[in-house]
Amino acid sequence: MSGSGPDDAVSGPGASRDPAQRPSAPRHTRFEDATGLLVGTFVVSFGLHLLHTVGAVTGGTAGLALLVGYAAGLPFGVVFVGVNLPFLVLAWWKKGWAFTLRTLIAVALVSVFASVHPAGLGGLDPDPRYAILAGNLLIGIGVLIVFRHSASLGGFNVLALLAQERLGWRAGHVQLGFDVAVVLLALTVVPPVGVVLSALGVVVLNTVLAMNHRPGRYLG
Repeated sequence: MSGSGPDDAVSGPGASRDPAQRPSAPRHTRFEDATGLLVGTFVVSFGLHLLHTVGAVTGGTAGLALLVGYAAGLPFGVVFVGVNLPFLVLAWWKKGWAFTLRTLIAVALVSVFASVHPAGLGGLDPDPRYAILAGNLLIGIGVLIVFRHSASLGGFNVLALLAQERLGWRAGHVQLGFDVAVVLLALTVVPPVGVVLSALGVVVLNTVLAMNHRPGRYLG
């Protein structure tokens, strides 16, 4: 597995390799962060809704929450908040209160939006292959937006970000390792065909993160 260091942030002819000579970028404003969290969590929740309509799973604590919901008949939003609580403690310890607060807000927004989609869309009957691949693609895009506004969706996202920051491992690759475990666990609840399709969807999700979320690439 190859990592990417800070030097990967600037490339091309004549690009400076000295971090001190790189152009600075303005930070996101609070309004931009708030809007980014709203957009990102809405996109994630819509992707999860597509998966839920066909009884599929994804990786991370979102996938774990879907599995628990299928097995116990509990609402996704409630389970999603519950499984994330221990990781929020880890986030506060390692990343500070500001990151943890944004993450808590993001988790809560996904939970709320997840309950809104069924009422707004009514009954959906998409093709499972489309729902699983499109759902995971949307989740990957949404998570990327959330990451870029200094938050996460809790759970394995926190561990993936810490591994990237402390060890230089790409967040997408780390997340993929955790996701494989969740998808294998899905064999106890979801039919094998659904698990195979879910695994392909998880690859799509983490490819989006691995290609677009690298240390030093995004300066905003």
